[in-house]
Amino acid sequence: MKPVRAAARAMLGAIFVVSGARIVLNPDSKVPAAKRVTDKVAPMIERMDPRLPSDARALVQLKAGADVAAGLLLATGRFTRPAAAVLAAGLVPTTLAGHPFWAYPKEERAQHETHFLKNLGLLGGLLLAAADTQGKPGLKYRTSHALDRSQRSVSRAVDRSTRSARRAVRTAKREAKIAAASAAVARRLPG
Repeated sequence: MKPVRAAARAMLGAIFVVSGARIVLNPDSKVPAAKRVTDKVAPMIERMDPRLPSDARALVQLKAGADVAAGLLLATGRFTRPAAAVLAAGLVPTTLAGHPFWAYPKEERAQHETHFLKNLGLLGGLLLAAADTQGKPGLKYRTSHALDRSQRSVSRAVDRSTRSARRAVRTAKREAKIAAASAAVARRLPG
């Protein structure tokens, strides 16, 4: 892993680890803001599976725990693409619930707009991290090239078998001519 990538991932993951740990320890500070989203999502969660937690406090803790785990994975360079995708997916509702600057009075709007734009910047970094293949070819490239290689391999095998078949036909014709000439000579010999 290149040093720039490692440093960037560590810096990007650090904010999620620190803020996630704080929220896991004290989820009540974020529950009122999270209710804007969790109140809309809770009925859907209950329909999917009634055993899943659907109260705002539990959802805030789950999201914070996921932030800590995914942030650590991203910062340590393990499963970076899935970790970045998890963090990006969790950042969208957090941003919408926590910083709806359009809903605040003019005095508070600038502060929330700054946080909203900061989160958009983090989302952009997470999307880059989720798409980063660390300089290695992506899955689409590898599969298309593997297909090309297999087609070339099959084509070469067909060409080789065609050449072998032609060689076998030529050899059989040559041996048949030799056998016919030998038979003709044998007929002319007395005996």
